[in-house]
Amino acid sequence: QVQLVESGGGLVQAGGSLRLSCVASGSTLSMISMGWYRQVPGKQRDLVARISSGGSSNYADSVKGRFTISRDNAKNTVYLQMNSLKPEDTAVYYCKWQSWSYEYWGQGTQVTVSS
Repeated sequence: QVQLVESGGGLVQAGGSLRLSCVASGSTLSMISMGWYRQVPGKQRDLVARISSGGSSNYADSVKGRFTISRDNAKNTVYLQMNSLKPEDTAVYYCKWQSWSYEYWGQGTQVTVSS
């Protein structure tokens, strides 16, 4: 079992920044990637950014150049630095932990960007 605790969401004006954190605990040694996804009501949950156990990362086109995913292995924590936020970034952001056999999701954190 893996437990994920997200934090860092909130309300920010357009152009502002937020940093999301996701702390993983439990049986985390088999992790192959961790990532951030987001979802708005009535739509599917979409990938925002993902980082592999080897350190490679990929991003949704809509956030490239504005968001940065990083991790602190010693703290079992993944971060999402979000800059130049836009109203269309408003969503619930979820952290996902993945191994070859399992995936776990966090509870989600709301990000609201006002225009």
